Amino acid sequence: MTAQPSTASTVKQQVIFLVLEGVELLDLAGPAQVFSIAASLGAPYSLHFCGNIGGVRSAQGLFLGQLELLPSVEARDLIVVAGVALDQLNQSLLDATTRDWIIDAHAKGTCIASICTGAIVLGEAGLLDGRRCTTHWFVIQDLQQRYPTARVVDSVLYVSDRGIVTSAGIASGIDMALSLVEQQHKPHLAALVARYLVIYLRRNGSQSQQSVYLEYRNHLHPGVHQVQNWLAEHAMESVSLAELAKIAHTSVRSFSRAFKEATGLTPVQYQQRLRLEVAAMLLQSDLSIEAIAARCGFDDARHFRRLWQRHFGVSPAVTREQQTKSPAV
Repeated sequence: MTAQPSTASTVKQQVIFLVLEGVELLDLAGPAQVFSIAASLGAPYSLHFCGNIGGVRSAQGLFLGQLELLPSVEARDLIVVAGVALDQLNQSLLDATTRDWIIDAHAKGTCIASICTGAIVLGEAGLLDGRRCTTHWFVIQDLQQRYPTARVVDSVLYVSDRGIVTSAGIASGIDMALSLVEQQHKPHLAALVARYLVIYLRRNGSQSQQSVYLEYRNHLHPGVHQVQNWLAEHAMESVSLAELAKIAHTSVRSFSRAFKEATGLTPVQYQQRLRLEVAAMLLQSDLSIEAIAARCGFDDARHFRRLWQRHFGVSPAVTREQQTKSPAV
């Protein structure tokens, strides 16, 4: 794989996978593959597979040994809790040392994410109280019954609420990991990882299942591909047609015609779609509509609202409300 330019930060972020007895292999391997590929493409990730004991046996019977001890963490780090087999749910999943470690990490501001039944681990640690969360459909009622103050959401791939990210069953852990890569680094990096994994980049259960970073690429024009790559890296920047034509090594007139023929969009329309893609992710944050518009490079919030309404048929505020709505379980 060809290495890409490093992201702005050179400080390594620990991605710590908490590996418990009865761990589901895909819950662990899927997100680990995402962060590993992102690291090979320049993201400053350092992967660690940890536990309070030296080894565990997976739900599939594979023994995983030489686990690292639970490390000290900082706010910039990420803890990922993989799900465990259903028969493990009949007992406590956390010993006192591991529970204290998770609680202390959360108090420091460390982001903590779970896959599948890993949400029950977070519930044991008291981290789901009052928070929106999700898990595998098979145990979603069990999660609500165990932790009645949690705001359990179904029919979504993953949910983020104040530093706690939970995802549904198995493969959705890959979607969640891609989302975290996208939030922490450039969206283009998450799209590159998704393309390497030969999957679509998905946002959540209420968003489109396709990504503009993967669409409009089924053409053979090298100059247009170069411009698409550049725009993906600089979606929020103002740029002229002359500058884009220079990247494509062609005249402005030839470039405009070639881009429209290759993608069906004008360069401006393509850049707007890129910006809307980033905005869709930011709508899941606590940022105001005005702040999102500014961060995504729109002229003003009115321009952003108008484009969003035209593309999605509803206002950004309505979309945010749909994302945050917690259906009854």
